[in-house]
Amino acid sequence: MAVFSGLSEKLNHIFAKMTKRGKLDEYEIKQAMREVRIALLEADVNIAVVKRFINSVSEKALGQDILKSLSPAQQVVKIVNEELTALMGSTNAKLEVSAPPTVIMMCGLQGAGKTTLCGKLALYLKKQNKKALLIACDVYRPAAINQLKVVGEKAGVEVFEKGQGNPVEIAKKGVEYAKSYGFDYAIIDTAGRLHIDDALMTELENIKSAVNPAEILLTVDSMTGQDAVNVADTFNKRLDVTGVVLTKLDGDTRGGACLSIKEVTGKPIKFSSVGEKLTDLEPFYPDRMASRILGMGDVLSLIEKAEQAITEDQAKKMEKKLKENSFTLEDYIEQFEAIKKMGSLEDIMGMIPGMGNKFKMSGAQIDEKKIERVKAIIYSMTVKERRDPAILNSSRKQRIAKGSGTTVQEVNQLLKQFEQSKQMMKQLKNKRNFRF
Repeated sequence: MAVFSGLSEKLNHIFAKMTKRGKLDEYEIKQAMREVRIALLEADVNIAVVKRFINSVSEKALGQDILKSLSPAQQVVKIVNEELTALMGSTNAKLEVSAPPTVIMMCGLQGAGKTTLCGKLALYLKKQNKKALLIACDVYRPAAINQLKVVGEKAGVEVFEKGQGNPVEIAKKGVEYAKSYGFDYAIIDTAGRLHIDDALMTELENIKSAVNPAEILLTVDSMTGQDAVNVADTFNKRLDVTGVVLTKLDGDTRGGACLSIKEVTGKPIKFSSVGEKLTDLEPFYPDRMASRILGMGDVLSLIEKAEQAITEDQAKKMEKKLKENSFTLEDYIEQFEAIKKMGSLEDIMGMIPGMGNKFKMSGAQIDEKKIERVKAIIYSMTVKERRDPAILNSSRKQRIAKGSGTTVQEVNQLLKQFEQSKQMMKQLKNKRNFRF
């Protein structure tokens, strides 16, 4: 499921109609802004935020320079892009750093994915050669401590726990332990509740006073829309949070929480969790997210994902093969495995400028389960056939289909996809010195 696919589709439809008209008058721009307003409200964006956003965009879009320009529709899209970016915080907000250990206090309601997020953040810091300690202060929820231990083990980081004791004392001792043993970060997993109550807030305030965290990160479930915004506002008023982490963003097709939280709380979104794996945590870049919402792609994020999934040697080998036009079906399998590490194929398509909208308009669906069938087809070929698919005639295709338990039609589809992939990788290679 593509992030914000519902909102993105509606906005692109609105702007496509504007583009077809060529020159725009004041009435047409106002009509388009009404449609944008409805799209944002349907995406569960806070009504006060929508009103301010539309007023700001309209004021700039109705300027004489826009109405008299050669491509007013493009100018309006540019304004919307800039305003969306500003709405979400303009720039990437980095983690604050203090004298070691930097204490990060994680808070949020039960069910928002806070404990798993602690592991994701620890792994993220570990990849930057930082040593993080997880501190188990959720002493009420059944099996919460064990869950943090499991997450810590998967991330390869140490967990400090003292059973179901006083969470304030555990937090203090955990931070002292982190300082004594040279940890760069101490991440405190605090207790959540099914709803906000005074006892929860008081305990969090006491932990804050005891350990003086450099960061208080609020974990919110983006799929709860306006509820997430209300939760963020309440936590912020009591704790003065330093930032927000949006979880389950991969399942949020609307986008209300993402587009409202910064405006309502005044606090930046620092990270977004985009999947269930521990590696599925990304720094939040407002400009990149705005670009993806408007179907303009997100090449920088795509490059970063690729660099994490593909080694230097693999990149050089692939670049050479693309230059020499010697990319084979064997290489195709290898690249397929690397691309799988980058996340959802649908999201990857959305990061390529122009490709996301074309993909949606085609009505195509990516069934990631078909990868095994693709492998079966390729492994049913001879080495010569894999390295030179041009020799595949009708009888060879029938043999391959029979050997892989597929059809000739599926074999032909694979060969077509293989050629399209070669073209796509050539395009990516030309974007920002992308090595593929």
